[in-house]
Amino acid sequence: MTSQSAPGRSTPALPFARPETLGLSPVRLQRMRSALQRDIDKGTSPGVVTMVARRGQIGWFEAQGRQSPAAETPMATNSLFRIFSMTKPLVSVAIAQLLEDGHLLLTDPLEKFIPEFAEQKVGVETNGRLELVPRTRSITIQDLLRHTSGIAYEFTANGPIQKMYLEAKVYRRDVSNAEHARLIAGIPLLCQPGAEWNYSRSTDILGRVIEVVSGKTLGVYLTEHILAPLRMTETAFSTSADNKGRVAQPFPADPWTGDKVALFDPIEQPAMESGGGGLVSTAMDYARFCQMLLNGGSLDGETIISRKTLQFMAADHLAPEVKVDSPLMTPGHSFGLGFAVRTHQGLAPFAGSVGQFFWSGVAGTFFWIDPTEDLFAIFLSQGPGQREYFRTLIRSLVYATLE
Repeated sequence: MTSQSAPGRSTPALPFARPETLGLSPVRLQRMRSALQRDIDKGTSPGVVTMVARRGQIGWFEAQGRQSPAAETPMATNSLFRIFSMTKPLVSVAIAQLLEDGHLLLTDPLEKFIPEFAEQKVGVETNGRLELVPRTRSITIQDLLRHTSGIAYEFTANGPIQKMYLEAKVYRRDVSNAEHARLIAGIPLLCQPGAEWNYSRSTDILGRVIEVVSGKTLGVYLTEHILAPLRMTETAFSTSADNKGRVAQPFPADPWTGDKVALFDPIEQPAMESGGGGLVSTAMDYARFCQMLLNGGSLDGETIISRKTLQFMAADHLAPEVKVDSPLMTPGHSFGLGFAVRTHQGLAPFAGSVGQFFWSGVAGTFFWIDPTEDLFAIFLSQGPGQREYFRTLIRSLVYATLE
């Protein structure tokens, strides 16, 4: 195990151990490093950070390449990353905390907390025309957690609903969470609630539900109930100007397609605290969240969520009749409450264990929890166009290290 700098300046490190004492092959870990370096040398990514922990200790923590393609600063283990949708699991855990405390039920209709959703219609495209029809039932909190709400994302397809999202500029960071929710409520649903799995802005809406229920901003709630108890001191919706030199940057253009790459400025304090994709974090910060999940909901004497609630979240929540047609749902997998979950040993194009759960970020970040192997792994980069390639590669590389 090597690294190029100490972990985050004020984030307490998890314990380290020699890889071989954790059942990780030092030889194969070096092969993993070599494989990632080959991609860096080819210009696939400016740099990456990888971590593998097992049995409660870190056996591998490595920074490779450059932090920014515009400078010679090496990637560091405490570099800051836009983790985008790796925000979703934290917000989902926050919703589960409110569930545990009796502030809401999974069956609660969304309009109970955000009345604007009471009149939302469903858009049905027929012969090129969009017809609006009534909902057969309300969106529930469970629908939002498992992405069966009928809410969409503007970038997952080019249909009329996604075009309406773009026209409404729902991606703006200068509107409040309340204003964002009103925008989404004013756009028709893709389908009837509960009918289909569609990756969406549902978790952004859950962020607003947290604000309504708690009476606090999403950032304050997350800090008080998850980030501070876990001592995740460098995770927030923005970072200070003093940290500008620690922010990992992507290539200005995708190395495979030439398309322009533009990510948000993490120094800028956004009006919208996006529960679906707004956090900035470091590998060690997120590792503390991962170890809490692997432990069953607790870390260093702090219980964030109960063991049974976490088991429930990491279970398959998609009934057989739910339509799933998305490249984001790999064969052999389904979706729980805030996480994708592996349901089959085979079928997927990479190794793993039944029962593992995970999610990723659009800019190239990824993590997974494997209770069977008592393992978690984190991969951080800022390469949007290469994210699927690296998600598959890193899983194959990490599981090859297990002895």
